[in-house]
Amino acid sequence: MTEPKLNHVSCPGAAVGSRDGTHRMAYWQWGRDDAPHVVLCVHGLSRQGRDFDVLARALLDAAGGASGDLRIVCPDVVGRGRSDWLADPMGYQIPAYAMDMAVLLGALKPVTLDWLGTSMGGLIGLALLGQAALQPAALPVTLPIRKLVLNDVGPVIAWAALQRIGTYLGAPLHFDTVEQAAEALRLISTGFGPHTREQWLDLTRPMLKPAPRQADKGAGYVLHYDPAIAAPYRQMTPETAAAGEALLWQMYDAIRADTLLLRGQDSDLLSAETAQAMARRGPRARVLEFAGVGHAPTLVADNQVHAVREFLLGS
Repeated sequence: MTEPKLNHVSCPGAAVGSRDGTHRMAYWQWGRDDAPHVVLCVHGLSRQGRDFDVLARALLDAAGGASGDLRIVCPDVVGRGRSDWLADPMGYQIPAYAMDMAVLLGALKPVTLDWLGTSMGGLIGLALLGQAALQPAALPVTLPIRKLVLNDVGPVIAWAALQRIGTYLGAPLHFDTVEQAAEALRLISTGFGPHTREQWLDLTRPMLKPAPRQADKGAGYVLHYDPAIAAPYRQMTPETAAAGEALLWQMYDAIRADTLLLRGQDSDLLSAETAQAMARRGPRARVLEFAGVGHAPTLVADNQVHAVREFLLGS
């Protein structure tokens, strides 16, 4: 199976133009619909579900191909990719994202669940799995969680990294060609580490959509996401970020899943000190660092794919 299938699920919270108070969340599925083992891969703040194509193909191959018992599901978090945009930008926050994932898992009905979250996707996982451990009755679904992969994220997020991301999030960018877009995204994504030209183009293409044609320019391309995802982000302060840390630690400490923490050795978002603390408390994550990478590993390089595959599917 070389390409995933695009599906949608309806979630609470009005989309732009919605008449029933709901929005559609898109998700990309690899593997057969009734495969009992689901690996849910959730992307970072300004990314989308096709980020995991290389990893998904590797996992599916290792698990016996499309006819096996494994499904890899990669949602486009609302406001990104093929998902709807919200009518109220203040809905673009972790608790709402977590509830969307609960709705998705209710539709998928996994027998066994593994969660892989990159950056924001890891925070969504902490919120949802922590609530499942602390207040299971508050969720509309039971989570049969087995393994958790947190990709360069933890309960403590460096404020300087949030400021760096805020310099480009939601900016009105326009590109004439895919290659021009790839170069621009490379400049703001140096932390992703080294990639070949083809790898970077593969990561870039799903990040783009055709631009509305204007009288003074050709169509070209714009980024896939709703610029309004930046609205709640820009209201964050050092004080509110610090206030959320205690709750995130509480949620992390409640998790009992076998946990792997991936860290870019040069990450400016997840410090080595926080990673060490995560290895000592809660699920006592195994920590694996990648040299020459910052925030965040893209899970495209062979050593990164191998690490995740062995953790999720190895004996």
